[in-house]
Amino acid sequence: MNHRRTELLAAGAATVTVVLWASAFVSIRSAGAAYSPGALALGRLLSGALALGVICLIRREGLPPRSAWRGIAVSGVLWFGFYMVVLNWGEQQVDAGTAALVVNIGPILIALLGARLLGDAMPPRLLAGMAVSFAGAVTVGLSMSDNGGSSVLGVILCLLAAIAYAGGVVAQKPALGSATPLQVTTFGCFTGAVVCLPFAGQLVSEAADAPASATLNMVYLGVFPTALAFTTWAYALARTTASRMGATTYAVPALVVLMSWLALGEVPGLLTLAGGTLCLAGVAVSRSRARRTAPAPVMVPEPQPESASDPA
Repeated sequence: MNHRRTELLAAGAATVTVVLWASAFVSIRSAGAAYSPGALALGRLLSGALALGVICLIRREGLPPRSAWRGIAVSGVLWFGFYMVVLNWGEQQVDAGTAALVVNIGPILIALLGARLLGDAMPPRLLAGMAVSFAGAVTVGLSMSDNGGSSVLGVILCLLAAIAYAGGVVAQKPALGSATPLQVTTFGCFTGAVVCLPFAGQLVSEAADAPASATLNMVYLGVFPTALAFTTWAYALARTTASRMGATTYAVPALVVLMSWLALGEVPGLLTLAGGTLCLAGVAVSRSRARRTAPAPVMVPEPQPESASDPA
């Protein structure tokens, strides 16, 4: 019963993460008109670090154990710092469809690195689900791509973002063996903010001229898709494999399509909707478990009554 409850809590945490990360794409598009990539990343991380720091003080979390610092530092540099800067930059160079295509290489890299470095299992259902979801991501990307809207630099930046994302997830997993999800997220966010401090001058100058809506979007990115979503991600990751969690993020493109439809009035075409459906179907397959077949009953022959000629 406890195992089932843990699975449900982890699935709920993963759902919160995916929904908030999908909303981040809409907010990045809005805030990115007023903030440069580095300044937006730093503002987002500072907002997230402030929120996480207050929660840690209230909960008296304390410092993570020494054994967790390596994973926290690596994930903080790669995922919280480098990933956010190059993703913001890449989305200014390519259309949303191309960005979604390239960044969605990340879950495949997570599965490969997780199998190689963490010993994660690669069950057939996980592989099949990832294949279906990736086909859906390709469909969404192609349907949303603008002809000639991509640049070589933008594709390279999105590819670097995917690599940093995968490396950060795989580095974070061992740290969760000795530190709490809140500790791993908080100090990873602090690390990312330190990495982005060279953009402090840009952040100050751009914040003075930015509209309030762009600044509010930046703060939203820090408090919800960063502070809350990365914590729920770490909670779920501590209770499953990196490969399975990576496959869960394939639901993001489908949710981005829906949110863009509702928030920005961007009506998706039939091909986009079909791709989003494939993404969600693949996630469902990858997170499902094979049914356990009951063992065949052992047939015990009934004892035969003794005949009258048998000796007593």
